[in-house]
Amino acid sequence: MLHQQFSSIIQLIQQARSNAIKAVNTELINLYWNIGGAISQQITNSNWGEKTIDELADFIQTHHPELKGFNRRGLYRMKQFYETYRNLTIVSSAMTQLQSANNQENIIVPSEMTQLGLHDIRETIIAKITWTHHLTLISRTKSDEERLFYLQLTIRENYSVKELDRQ
Repeated sequence: MLHQQFSSIIQLIQQARSNAIKAVNTELINLYWNIGGAISQQITNSNWGEKTIDELADFIQTHHPELKGFNRRGLYRMKQFYETYRNLTIVSSAMTQLQSANNQENIIVPSEMTQLGLHDIRETIIAKITWTHHLTLISRTKSDEERLFYLQLTIRENYSVKELDRQ
């Protein structure tokens, strides 16, 4: 009898851990999206050259060495992530929905977010898988349709990164 009660407590702990991991992943995906978007927009608007990403990586390393994953390679991947998904319907429609919802409810978006062109993608399909899953999809798929197919399959079948790579 006690073992069954203990097992239910263990289930609660495991579910809370799983929820916490998903929440952290969603925040990271949203962060990487916004960093990639900010970099992409700065380069597109000719405010930055490609070398500026190297300077940003050096700046982060020098002034904030505790921030890991924001080296040159990581920043370029964030830019690639943003540029890969920015035109997909799943992102565009979600952005339109968020913007219209914000207008209807008169929610004020902080001006620094608006100026940087930042968007919240936490409720989109791309926030449902991990960064490593995305890196696999970006490197192994050749079209938006193929990428979307494997993205949806990964979510539906709960694929590990290894299983996604194998597929």
